[in-house]
Amino acid sequence: MITFIVALVCLILGYVFYGKFIADLFGVDPDRETPVQRLCDGVDYIEIKPWRTFMIQLLNIAGLGPIFGAVLGAAYGPVAYVWIVLGCIFMGAAHDFFSGAISMRFDGCSLPDLIGKFLGKGMQRFLILFSGIMLLAVGVAFVNGPAGLLATQSASLLDGVPAENLISSAGITLPFAGTLGWIPFWTGIIIGYYVLAVLLPIDKIIGSIYPIFSVALIFMAVGVAGAMLWQSFAGTLSMPELTLSALKNFHANPDLNPLFPTLFIVISCGAISGFHATQSPMMARCLKSEKHARPVFYGAMIAEGVIALIWASAAIAYCGGADALNASGKPPAVLVNEICTAWLGTVGAVAAILGVIVCPITSGDTALRSVRLIAADALKISQKPMRNRFWVSIPIFAVALLLSQIKFEIIWRYVGLANQLLAAITLWACAIWLARERKPHWYLSVPAAFLTSVCAAYFLNAPHGVGGLALPYTPSWIAGVIVGIVFLAVFAEKNRARE
Repeated sequence: MITFIVALVCLILGYVFYGKFIADLFGVDPDRETPVQRLCDGVDYIEIKPWRTFMIQLLNIAGLGPIFGAVLGAAYGPVAYVWIVLGCIFMGAAHDFFSGAISMRFDGCSLPDLIGKFLGKGMQRFLILFSGIMLLAVGVAFVNGPAGLLATQSASLLDGVPAENLISSAGITLPFAGTLGWIPFWTGIIIGYYVLAVLLPIDKIIGSIYPIFSVALIFMAVGVAGAMLWQSFAGTLSMPELTLSALKNFHANPDLNPLFPTLFIVISCGAISGFHATQSPMMARCLKSEKHARPVFYGAMIAEGVIALIWASAAIAYCGGADALNASGKPPAVLVNEICTAWLGTVGAVAAILGVIVCPITSGDTALRSVRLIAADALKISQKPMRNRFWVSIPIFAVALLLSQIKFEIIWRYVGLANQLLAAITLWACAIWLARERKPHWYLSVPAAFLTSVCAAYFLNAPHGVGGLALPYTPSWIAGVIVGIVFLAVFAEKNRARE
């Protein structure tokens, strides 16, 4: 319990002190005109109240990441807390803040355009393709999962219905008979919602319902944390503590899941995630003052770190330790449902189901909306007329429908590495912005070098067969570290020469 409370306090203090330092380093100017004040179009550039913007940003970047990712990361033991706290404060929140705040300085431009300004046109074109594919994969992955769960729930509701009620008058079994029959129906419903969320002005659906769903996400996390602390005080639950002996890899298969680099890939949301940088420009187009950049961008990431900390601790505590968590072999969805049901009762069970369904959907729709914005920015197509949004979106949804036929596991296998690679690229670009502004770049270039090492080592070792070289572990992590150091040295030397 002490470790959990200390980690929680560190995250809060991180926002208060390091968050203010980062905002000052950037040079927040409350009097500077923002994109929405110059470019308001009633579609993507719409002023939204700061508290709503915070809630939207939190749900955009969160999804199931800080829940499922944290539960998977908890398999490595209490050492996961170190990555969540330090990664969130010094890397993830700074990454989210700078990607959003710099976007505000450049008319709310999408991430590829932002990267292109600092890393060149070639990298911009690469990022248009790379981020577009990754966002499509995220959007599609977050269709299949909720559709499958909704299909299961729908089938279970009809489990006691007489068979004759599931047969049409023509003697043909209705398509909704059985779980598989419900999947196309719910897939169509979710994609239909995606179409509306992507095409309509941001304040119509996203700005209206996201704050409500964000409250549900926060309620679930606070409820689990409260139940966990209460049981710990009562002596009925043992919360994990971070000790020197616990600074090791508890994973059931450590050879396939080494701490470095795998832990830093598994826990992305809650520590640092490149996906967030694709979402921040949406809110950068809706803020009326730069003074709101810190609570919206840095603050939302700290809130996500708190959620990840709660779920990592809850997973270990509920199972009775990291070893017991690994021995259970329970997937995150099952474990989350059990924890909510056991600790929060009926309300918790409903919250778990809603969370597992709503959270991914609300990340999937903004992922596809980001693809529309990226494509529109690249093609220089105004998004104010509905017909323009419609024509830009048609190929996006066509590709999404094709990808939806691929199994979730196959798609998600490649998202983790792509996610952290995108975060590394974003950090390097933001570090260049700092250098050009004659400000110390180390606050971003060092995290960028670290994440570059993580991605290089993961690709070289390919522990999960993600299209890497599958080299032995030791030379892979050594080479990965060298790659990061070389990148940092070259970056520092080029910056010194430029000055």
